[in-house]
Amino acid sequence: MAPARVVLPRLLGAGEHAGPSAPRDPGGGAWPKSLWLDFLRKPIPEGSRLSSRTFGSAPAPAVSEPEDCSDFSDRIIKEPLKQPDFFNVKELFSVKSLFDARVHLGHKAGCRHRFMEPYIFGNRLGQDIIDLEQTATHLQLALNFTAHVAYRKGIILFVSRNRQFTHLIENTARSCGEYAHTRYFKGGLLTNAPLLFGPSVRLPDLIIFLHTLNNVFEPHVAVRDAAKMNIPTVGVVDTNCNPCLVTYPVPGNDDSPSSIHLFCRLFQTTISRAKDKRRQVEALYRLQGLQAAESGGPVDPPSPGTRTGVQSRDATALHLPDTDSSQASS
Repeated sequence: MAPARVVLPRLLGAGEHAGPSAPRDPGGGAWPKSLWLDFLRKPIPEGSRLSSRTFGSAPAPAVSEPEDCSDFSDRIIKEPLKQPDFFNVKELFSVKSLFDARVHLGHKAGCRHRFMEPYIFGNRLGQDIIDLEQTATHLQLALNFTAHVAYRKGIILFVSRNRQFTHLIENTARSCGEYAHTRYFKGGLLTNAPLLFGPSVRLPDLIIFLHTLNNVFEPHVAVRDAAKMNIPTVGVVDTNCNPCLVTYPVPGNDDSPSSIHLFCRLFQTTISRAKDKRRQVEALYRLQGLQAAESGGPVDPPSPGTRTGVQSRDATALHLPDTDSSQASS
């Protein structure tokens, strides 16, 4: 049996990867070291390289996405940032609608939280009155942020512990294609999510609290856990709540059915409008790409909020002469 140092060169030299230019020893003996160094320095021919489909350990060729796709996504994401109120959330409510829904009614003065004093307008018969001007400002910011998260296809979670509004909140989340948690919230569901649900679990991108207190009037556990995990939150805070850990606090009444119905309707409309706007913008830029491909040059699309095509048709219709009336007069 030939020694290993003789068999190894024979095996390497007999393979198709050696190529026709590899030196061979007619006597079958060991090759000199200089010949092996020269052979290893030579590049392997292109046709005799290893195939990634045959060898699993060989790296597969990297498939790079076209630059048009990344540019297409960037333009869609940056489109809402060009306007301060891209989704027109300001028109969804008014101070009068907040007043009619009894959002201004707070708790008794003895239940007042000291951090809620800047949002209190005054006191009437021992009951705190919330300043609706500040409520409208904070609510517009909260709805605008919620719309941006929904536009970017983020996960939104509705959280509440009030049993009276469990069915309403779950239906609201279901109608807009999002999630709700209205049962007992176990501590650590957000902070220990990789251990409880696996390393591939995705946390919500936004949590909306219709009630920031639990059934025993203590701060909800999810408010603290969301602050630990840097998850943005939107919360309706009454005069007995602590607004410090909520990213976008909305001072308002969280006990009256009329106010909770109003908040649920606003969040549902905002999320649905943002998703519809995303589909409109995608269709607009896709149409722009087709027009650019046909014309051979870039075409600037109109703003998603404008209706230039409809306006042009209306204007053309206004200037068209009435043929029937002209024939009748003649």
